[in-house]
Amino acid sequence: MSGCYIRIKDSLKSLAPKEQKIAEFMLDFPEEAINMSIGELAETCSTSNASVVRLCKSVGYSGFKELCKVLSEELTQQSPIVYEEINPGDSLEAIVKNVSMSNMKAIESTFSLLDMGMLSKAVDALCAASRIDFYGVGSSGLVAKDASNKFLRINKVTLAISDPHEQILSATSLKEGDVAVLFSYSGETRDTLETAELVKGSKATLITVTKFGKSSLSEMADIRLFTSSSEAMIRSGPMGSRIGQLTMVDMLYTAVSSRLYEQIKPYLDKTRLVAQRKHARTK
Repeated sequence: MSGCYIRIKDSLKSLAPKEQKIAEFMLDFPEEAINMSIGELAETCSTSNASVVRLCKSVGYSGFKELCKVLSEELTQQSPIVYEEINPGDSLEAIVKNVSMSNMKAIESTFSLLDMGMLSKAVDALCAASRIDFYGVGSSGLVAKDASNKFLRINKVTLAISDPHEQILSATSLKEGDVAVLFSYSGETRDTLETAELVKGSKATLITVTKFGKSSLSEMADIRLFTSSSEAMIRSGPMGSRIGQLTMVDMLYTAVSSRLYEQIKPYLDKTRLVAQRKHARTK
């Protein structure tokens, strides 16, 4: 679960200019990069050995040797999931195939970025939480709603709020022992950052779900979770990122439900029965 290539790609915009040059070369020519010495790579990119080391540490590795080792392993075990960009005028068959493959790739990439230590801390916090608020704006707000709907099934007190004004009102009433989960793929949405500031002031635990790499939101978090997205030209940005976020929600919900199963089973049974009563009766 390393996702070295994905880590470099998703971190690109948050890197310093010299680190960006090295990252771009590694993304464009990964086979060549892993066969170079650190000095050769630095010279090729007109940077320094120190810049190469900083890049490696920025994407989560101890140094150049570890990054090359992991990237080399990825290149020899490339994913069989292959898709192409979707362009105007493509056939229906091509669109269906490429949307499906891209969504599968988003899930695979999110899996590759998982930090099991951070995920475990998030599960701990959610299990112990007296109240859980889920915040997101735009398409991330839909993910927040999905998360709240799931956790309500297991008797957790939850709120899902997408309106920025309601978010700040809710965040001010959080307290120690509560948890706020903020969804923002970019990690730079102004409204979400304002809400995060209030969460931090409340002493509630702040969990963020963003793309990999440094962002203003993830830097504020107590617990950082990352997702990935593969966007083709004609696809709306939220499409792939939403898939990654929903996958993260499912992981968290399932892990919490598994750990608390004996406690929550009566509520699962009750909510399942109530939901079934809402189904249309058939003759």
